[in-house]
Amino acid sequence: MTRAPRRTRTASAVALGGALLLAAVGCGGESGIGVRTAEEPPAWQEPAAYSYTLESMAGERSLLGKFRITVRDGEVAEATGLDASGLRVVRHMPEHVPTIGDLLAELRRARKDGADRAEAEYAADGHPERIVLDPREGAIDDEAVYVISGYEEAKAG
Repeated sequence: MTRAPRRTRTASAVALGGALLLAAVGCGGESGIGVRTAEEPPAWQEPAAYSYTLESMAGERSLLGKFRITVRDGEVAEATGLDASGLRVVRHMPEHVPTIGDLLAELRRARKDGADRAEAEYAADGHPERIVLDPREGAIDDEAVYVISGYEEAKAG
């Protein structure tokens, strides 16, 4: 097998790395599936009634687990724990189960307070699909990761 000279291999690796970097930057924070990462959220008004699934993980906090949440009149009307941690929260600390608006308020507070990491990914309609918070990168167990799925606005009727 013939090997390319070291200089050629290095140049090829640099070119490939540069191309990948340009491709990533060229996406401008948008993926082909309608998810955006943004410093400022897109225009989205939290409806008065909707349901969603929340998976809350990372850190040592009260709100850990997976939940199906129904919101009516801007308040959590129903929450179902979908795993052992979620069941425990719903049973013993139902006041900790958030609306999407509560999660966005937590994101705004983290940004205002200068968190080392306060990021969100948004669906094409503007609702958040993932929120990652880390007040201090060097601290242990202060992170929060929220994954929002199954979002459905209630039908007027």
